[in-house]
Amino acid sequence: MAGSEAAWQAAQMGVPVVIHEMRPKVGTFAHRTGHFAEMVCSNSFRSDDDERNAVGLLHWEMGAANGLIMETARAHRLPAGGALAVDRDPFAEAVTARLLAHPLISTAYDEITELPADGHWIIATGPLTSTALATSIRSATGADSLAFFDAIAPIVYAESVDMSVAWMQSRYDKGETEEEQTAYMNCPMDREQYYAFIDALLAADKTEFHEGETAGYFDGCLPIEVMAERGRETLRFGPMKPVGLTNPHSDKKPYAVVQLRRDNKLGTLYNIVGFQTKMKYGAQTAVFKMIPGLENASFARLGGIHRNTFINSPTLLDAQMRLKSRPNIRFAGQVTGVEGYVESAAMGLLAGRMAAAELLGRSLPPPPPDTATGALITHITGGAEAKTFQPMNVNFGLFPPIDAKGGRKGRKDRYKAYTDRAKESFTAWLATQ
Repeated sequence: MAGSEAAWQAAQMGVPVVIHEMRPKVGTFAHRTGHFAEMVCSNSFRSDDDERNAVGLLHWEMGAANGLIMETARAHRLPAGGALAVDRDPFAEAVTARLLAHPLISTAYDEITELPADGHWIIATGPLTSTALATSIRSATGADSLAFFDAIAPIVYAESVDMSVAWMQSRYDKGETEEEQTAYMNCPMDREQYYAFIDALLAADKTEFHEGETAGYFDGCLPIEVMAERGRETLRFGPMKPVGLTNPHSDKKPYAVVQLRRDNKLGTLYNIVGFQTKMKYGAQTAVFKMIPGLENASFARLGGIHRNTFINSPTLLDAQMRLKSRPNIRFAGQVTGVEGYVESAAMGLLAGRMAAAELLGRSLPPPPPDTATGALITHITGGAEAKTFQPMNVNFGLFPPIDAKGGRKGRKDRYKAYTDRAKESFTAWLATQ
């Protein structure tokens, strides 16, 4: 997705592009064809509501920027209610045909096995980056800067947590600044609540590892349900240990505590610490809402563990998506730590435009952070906490908070205000180019 969009955007700006595609010569466990933009996990681009949904807003922005992926998706859409679902094979075939027909785009069907030393490159290899190239990326960026698997904990909108039950406190009151003191939310459980939670956790529907994935990696980062299977008290001595914390709402010592850690600098998102999981999404929502304080929680992202090569972008990339140590190389798409087809394509759109602008002797600033595209690039290039960086879908928690004045107090009205503001900002940004 990202490479296809990047190539299209750069070529449309008049810059010749060579697409290097290793498939079908070198395959992956998930792909079936050699087409560009092959969809392997889903046929959905999720919600198409551009007035009250962040990914729908991203659809709108990519359409306004003449994005190839969005134009082709709409041409091959399937009935899916309010979602944008596409007919996978015709979609990939059409993207491939458009790129191959472009007079400024050529294709080399070969595997790039190491980061090039010179020339202008965009690395848009997605979650299934080949082993050889992944090894080269790790060598160039440092062993701790490249992950081969997601161990994703669910992320909750801070505003949806019941703070009459939960409270802010770092364990043992560590941290002196206000920012450090608001780094953690704590949700207490009594004995009965804890065991009911364990029972639900063990009984929940789980997904299985796909061929080509391995559970061996997770010895030091186990799914929460696997920890629970090792003993009903395991979690109380792991991520749910109730020590070093004082509940201001009760004199009774909690039997277990679920901690949520701030996930972005705005303080609008919190991840549930240690809750990486293979539970199916529906089961996650039901089980996690059993946690006191999270009964009405809204989730910006649910948990998961799967193969996904990505770099620690907040540490490695500049605002132009260039590798700081090797600025002739840009990264785009899921390898940068965004999650989802649409988000990946959007980062390809930016990388292609930025690279072309640089070659044309111009400067292209990122979109404003109050746009969907701008919120994503801000998140991956500095808005996220580098120490806990994990792939993220676009969501309103990444946007600068909006003033709720003027009667916009409900969630739907607030989200409409986000999209109105974003469309105005994105249109102004496009007008400068």
